[in-house]
Amino acid sequence: MLKILGKSSSINVRKVLWLCAEIDLPYVQEEWGSGFRSTQLAEFIALNPNATVPVIVDDGFVLWESNAICRYLASQYQRPDLLPEAPRARAIVEQWMDWQSSELNAAWRYAFMGLVRHSPEHGDAAAIDASVENWTRKMAILETQLSQTGAFVAGSSFTLADIVIGLSVNRWFMTPIDRPVFPAVAEYFARLSERPGLRVHGRNGMP
Repeated sequence: MLKILGKSSSINVRKVLWLCAEIDLPYVQEEWGSGFRSTQLAEFIALNPNATVPVIVDDGFVLWESNAICRYLASQYQRPDLLPEAPRARAIVEQWMDWQSSELNAAWRYAFMGLVRHSPEHGDAAAIDASVENWTRKMAILETQLSQTGAFVAGSSFTLADIVIGLSVNRWFMTPIDRPVFPAVAEYFARLSERPGLRVHGRNGMP
């Protein structure tokens, strides 16, 4: 059976948990990370030298990096609806997944750590304001995309891109900041909230 290593409050672990709910994939979970077993232990480092969660072990196959794990599980368990087989359709899904990890997350990280996690290392007011400003610019990009598709990030159908971006959208609404009104984003999150996987795993732990 698939084993997932990582604490349930981690946004990156929740990507994998939500995906497992979507594909009805059974798993066992071990809680690793802050507040649980340390990822600095040798047994964890042997699985992931970066000491970050999540890590999966699937019939002896070890994989880390949450978006890579999601791609693997969708392919391994034959869900082309979530990750298309056609190269161009797949590329669009992966484009938005990579945008989430490289652009969107980088924008919100400082503000979220300062305003929600109250991290002492993220208390600079000017840096928080800059993070919020950058985050708003990225959300404006998402607003434009969703206005064009009228449904989900990569088009008319729900895909892996919506799992990884949907969790970041949840942080947008849950972080105490002044937000412009993005109607398409609001409608999109309401649409995602109809899915059991988001209701169970999207808001657990930290927002």
